[in-house]
Amino acid sequence: MKLSTQLMYAGNPREAADQVKALEDAGLDTIWVAEAYGFDSPTLMGYLAAKTERVEIGSAILNIYSRTPGALLQTAAGLDNVSQGRAIIGLGASGPQVIEGFHGVPYDKPLGRTREIIDLLRRGLRRETLVHDGIFTLPLPEDQGLGLGKPLKLLNKPERPSIPLYVAALGPKNVEGVAEYADGWLPFLFVPEKAQDVWGGSLARGTAKRHEGLAPLEICAGGMVAIGEGPETKALLDFARPTVALYVGGMGARGKNFYNELAVRYGYEKEAEEIQDLYLGGNKRDAEKVVPTELLELGNLVGPASYVKERIAAFAEAGVTNLQVLPASDDPAATIRQLRELID
Repeated sequence: MKLSTQLMYAGNPREAADQVKALEDAGLDTIWVAEAYGFDSPTLMGYLAAKTERVEIGSAILNIYSRTPGALLQTAAGLDNVSQGRAIIGLGASGPQVIEGFHGVPYDKPLGRTREIIDLLRRGLRRETLVHDGIFTLPLPEDQGLGLGKPLKLLNKPERPSIPLYVAALGPKNVEGVAEYADGWLPFLFVPEKAQDVWGGSLARGTAKRHEGLAPLEICAGGMVAIGEGPETKALLDFARPTVALYVGGMGARGKNFYNELAVRYGYEKEAEEIQDLYLGGNKRDAEKVVPTELLELGNLVGPASYVKERIAAFAEAGVTNLQVLPASDDPAATIRQLRELID
């Protein structure tokens, strides 16, 4: 099992990036870089490539709306070059509030867009001439624009003809598609004991149609990690409450919140509704109190080393191949080193 964490992009991400080398030396395998509507991910990924030697550098996520397939292809190839073949491209649909509010692009056809972009990226990295007719049309037909578009292929030779393409997905049809054509899956708020009931059918249907030549699907998931004895360590679970409340309650509109829907599918229908009502009503602290303790316990790795090792085994049994963690300690590198030992 690989071990990864996410670059914290709140505040000054450059300062966080400067600490990644210590995490790499401690045994970290992958660093994920988000962008949401903050600093763009590829710039920070390029900075990390110059600061590190071994660790994989992944985007989590680049949305599939604000960049054309050609721009995503250029970004993927460029990042893989400057990192000397260590790039992972994580893609996702994001959400309508960000896509339509921040980027001013209609939030439509997320499944079809994802499928076509992955196909175009794979063809483009093989330096095939890009001709496509679907949601994306390459080149534009003569009756659109100036009518001067011509089929082109990537100008530079990529570092690798194939770069791992991961997809962030939660919904049944989206997860089915991921199991069919993506290299990896990036679920969020992943609960190992409930994963089979929620996604098992989708993963099985997608795997049955998995594209020839693809390796088995990689799954990257995890949660906050704190290793120690005593009630003070257990109390650290409460630090995860604001994040869960934010996503379940406020990340999206009422009736269009993927994380709220996931909490319902996990069996927390009553709590999910209450969290959303409180959060959207401006009562964030009260919403945090409603987050089920069971959800926090199962979705994170907090407690004595023996218990954390049990949680690692639970994630592995659920199919997780890359354990993504957020160290809750004053010395993240030491936590990563200890976790690396428990995994090995």
